[in-house]
Amino acid sequence: MLIYAVADIHGKPERLSLIRKKINDTAPDVLVVAGDITGYIRPVPTIEALNNMPVPVIAVRGNTDMPIVEKLFKKYTNISHAHLNKILIKNRWFTGMSGTVPVPFRSRIRLMEKKVLKKAGALLDKRSILIAHPPPWGILDHVFGRFHAGSMGLLKLLKETEPALCICGHIHEAPGSEVFRKTLVVNCSIGRGGAGSLIELREDGTVNVTGIGR
Repeated sequence: MLIYAVADIHGKPERLSLIRKKINDTAPDVLVVAGDITGYIRPVPTIEALNNMPVPVIAVRGNTDMPIVEKLFKKYTNISHAHLNKILIKNRWFTGMSGTVPVPFRSRIRLMEKKVLKKAGALLDKRSILIAHPPPWGILDHVFGRFHAGSMGLLKLLKETEPALCICGHIHEAPGSEVFRKTLVVNCSIGRGGAGSLIELREDGTVNVTGIGR
């Protein structure tokens, strides 16, 4: 299976055009959008553009996505909302957690975080693909080159459940991939000049990640 993963579109039309071009170039099986899809205003054009992508879209909401974005996900047929849901694509289950509370130099998944983490944990196994907006604490989460700004709750969840893959964004300065225990973490932010990540899940169990330039 080939996953094209992006985060931090922030409602910018040029980023949506870039995503469509990369989909046409690479022919992925699914587009994963790990939050901060829209800006604080006028979310409808961005969600409509995602719905019109030529592959299925799985998404979670980030901290710049207002609550109405979750209602819009339900309105469109080509977008699956992953928040505390299980979505099956080619024999792989995707599960997500929407939100991020903007706390300086530390991220929380959302308010009532413990309840959300517990529900998410019950949906995960070692073959699962987890989508969250922030990265786990200490992994691909440096801001200003100095401070960690990831989620301690997400790090704890990865320790407890060890999903195969965790797709995130939020920290624009730290795109890339890193292995944490048995989980491959991919920060697919396009906020600093990139175009996301191509993640190939091979039949032999290996994973190949390619960062895409513009």
